[in-house]
Amino acid sequence: MADPMKYSSILQVPGVCGGRPIIAGTRMSVKAIVGWTRLGLTPEEIIDEYPQLSAAQVADALAYYTDHPEEIEAEFAEEKRYLKIEFPRLQAMIAAQRQQQD
Repeated sequence: MADPMKYSSILQVPGVCGGRPIIAGTRMSVKAIVGWTRLGLTPEEIIDEYPQLSAAQVADALAYYTDHPEEIEAEFAEEKRYLKIEFPRLQAMIAAQRQQQD
């Protein structure tokens, strides 16, 4: 659980974004911030893309990840498992729709 004294911008609320850590006042997840940094975006570039975020919020998200990597890595792993199942299903559905149109 996010410590509000340590990460003033990070919340975990049951029923909001699956109870995953998010930036307060948004539905922006810590995982999303970490994912963008993995793609090479700097905190400044993230803020440029999402001007509703402050430097302090992005810093809190990255600090949360630093202190809780296993929690956020589990989210990435869950997403990867989901996509492994869903992507082929969606491809098949799109292919079937295209065949019906032809």
